Amino acid sequence: MSCPHVTGSLLRPPAATQQVHKDDCTQCFDTPDQPWGLDVCLSCFNGGCNSPDRNHSFQHYRLSQHPIVLNIRREPKPKKAREESPAKILKLAIPGETEEDKYETKTVVKCLACDGLQLDKTIPGIAEVVNGVLSALSSTKQSEVKAWEEEILPCEHTLFLEQDEAKVLADQDLAHCSQCDLKENLWLCLKCGNLGCGRQQFGGGGGNGHGLVHFEQTLHPVSVKLGSITPDGTADVYCYLCNEERQDPDLAKHLLSWAIKISERQKVEKSLVELQLEHNMKWEFNMTTETGEELEPLFGPGFTGLKNLGNSCYLASVVQCLYSLPRFQERYYYPNGDLPLTLEPASDLETQLRKLGDGLLSGRYSHPPNREEKLESPYAKGIAPSMFKALVGKSHVEFSTMRQQDAFEFLLYMVQTIRRASHQTPEADPTTIFSFVVEQRLQCLACHKVSYKTDVQDNISVPVPIKRLPRESLQDKETFESVSLKECLDLFTQSESLEYTCPGCGSKEGAVTRTAFKTFPEVLVVNARRFEVVNWVPTKLDVPVVVPDEPFSLDDYFSTGLQPGEELLPETPTTSENDFVPNEAIMAMLGEMGFPSARCEKALYNTGNSDPDTAMNWLFQHMEDPDIDDPLNTGKAGSDVNISEDSIAVLGDMGFTAAQAKKALKETGGDMERAVEWLFSHPDDNGTETIAVQSEPAEVTAGDATMPATFKLHSIICHKGASVHAGHYVAFIKKMIGEQSSVAPDDTDWVLFNDEKVVRGGEVDEMKKFAYVYFFERCRR
Repeated sequence: MSCPHVTGSLLRPPAATQQVHKDDCTQCFDTPDQPWGLDVCLSCFNGGCNSPDRNHSFQHYRLSQHPIVLNIRREPKPKKAREESPAKILKLAIPGETEEDKYETKTVVKCLACDGLQLDKTIPGIAEVVNGVLSALSSTKQSEVKAWEEEILPCEHTLFLEQDEAKVLADQDLAHCSQCDLKENLWLCLKCGNLGCGRQQFGGGGGNGHGLVHFEQTLHPVSVKLGSITPDGTADVYCYLCNEERQDPDLAKHLLSWAIKISERQKVEKSLVELQLEHNMKWEFNMTTETGEELEPLFGPGFTGLKNLGNSCYLASVVQCLYSLPRFQERYYYPNGDLPLTLEPASDLETQLRKLGDGLLSGRYSHPPNREEKLESPYAKGIAPSMFKALVGKSHVEFSTMRQQDAFEFLLYMVQTIRRASHQTPEADPTTIFSFVVEQRLQCLACHKVSYKTDVQDNISVPVPIKRLPRESLQDKETFESVSLKECLDLFTQSESLEYTCPGCGSKEGAVTRTAFKTFPEVLVVNARRFEVVNWVPTKLDVPVVVPDEPFSLDDYFSTGLQPGEELLPETPTTSENDFVPNEAIMAMLGEMGFPSARCEKALYNTGNSDPDTAMNWLFQHMEDPDIDDPLNTGKAGSDVNISEDSIAVLGDMGFTAAQAKKALKETGGDMERAVEWLFSHPDDNGTETIAVQSEPAEVTAGDATMPATFKLHSIICHKGASVHAGHYVAFIKKMIGEQSSVAPDDTDWVLFNDEKVVRGGEVDEMKKFAYVYFFERCRR
């Protein structure tokens, strides 16, 4: 039976830049490994599951009217068969098992408009498209590779490469290393045309390092990996002088010198980026108790792990904590599978958030491994959040990369991203559970009049007191005295003195300010700042913070607002850069040294307006600033500055409070570098802004002011490593275990989410003391 829809459909092989969604369904986490496989639309390359209960493939057809699909189904090869046919191993190669070694792939072309009629894959117009889909990088791999490649830049050696006299090389099939017989992992010196084998590579690339030997003998810096060259002009280019992978903007021209036409090349080997991705995903984490026993794996609804995509543990830990909260579960988990109707589900945030909810909470992807699978791993395979990661990080300079990131910064970013998204009603925004109001009370020390200022926040960053314990020798690891969570909260809400000119009485005696809760959130997010700035570098300190297991009260930190007998300060105009009055004596001193007045004014403004030496040092450091002679007027002072949450988080990593960070960024027009300078030159400024005094506290716009305000620990994000931008993140969440556990079912216990591994217990008592982010849930009677 012939199909009339083949000729009527616009079928073309995917271009190199097109996304081919063949790893998982764009609306759920079904993969080609499911019994029904995955349908890839041959018109737009959307991936849709073919499951009897969902059939997102058919839904896509009804919406797009794209009827022709390629069904891809993979079946794992028996372990014995894989062992009997090992891959060819070259000299000194490091063997790595490929997808072809592990799975047998079966494909069928069918027409959904003809009730799933199977079509001949050799039909003209179909064969080329099928081959293009099967050979193309999947959207997941494409996003990962692109993220890595965006980190690779040209260098002076690729930009100003001078080549020797051109010559014709032997055909690649006949070419081999000039110093051995290897015919793969060959690197062409772009200076002289020498062909040398590379170094051994993770995943199967053999090599004797003769390319490196050639560099050491000749100092020719730039080489290209022959097997990685694509017709699109991309390839692995390595600079031995920089000892880094680099870009060569003139690669096609440089290759033509050796009679290699880039348009005729085909990529036949994995790139360094692809090999690096494989290596990152092999990284392991200890999953045993102190006695060496394996932690008990958990399976079922709410116990689904997230695969590590290379450096994505920061994302996994945040997502697990968010989706364990009832409001996020109610908002993004639809057991009946309802999803928005959209032609591009991979680019729709609402779809991807619901997809995550289904993947994590349905239990569909969390089953005990069978006997053969258990030999490789006792854990469920987990789901890969690659589509979500690519979408949510697309417009962010850091989260779009494959580098490790700060989990707390990502939490702030994800909350803001969800908040900006479309919600049917304000109540439908689940991030409102984090919002609350803090109130800052300021009192003049001379006239004792007061002002109140309120601010809506989603979290608090509490300072952790640093109490060093004595060391027997400098070689011993530095240890610290334990502090309680109450000590941190006391420090966060304690009264502080600050320099202040009273708008009521004119006194310069100063003021006392205190920050407290005006309302309380449903979920309080606390970031413990265990950092100390050493030589301008934030250094993480392992200070134990004791957090109570039992519910605790925050009533003592409640702001009672304006009290009887208190007199409010009069309102004053907003202070801005244009109101700044430089110290006349220091201005004269600097002027006598030959500095222009505009520069002197800027120096005094940025260094506290009190010390001529500090101002002079600032001037010498900023002599080359392009705007050094512009008048002191950025036009962005005060409340007009758009303050980035990311910038506040970065300054928080350096040990500054959110209030200090906000003020510094406002005072410097949002410029991070100037904000850091401002903070270090104003060490006694706690962030209180000398702005218009509120005669009445602002109306409560977030949180709940009812008492008592009792909270209990719900979950934590923990980090191991010297820096929050490196190391490894995991999450511990208090959950009802139920029948999933073989030990004491129907109880509540801590669950460790370590990427795709989900287990009961672990070293939670110890990790609680060193957690990076705490989620406290409000107790309701």
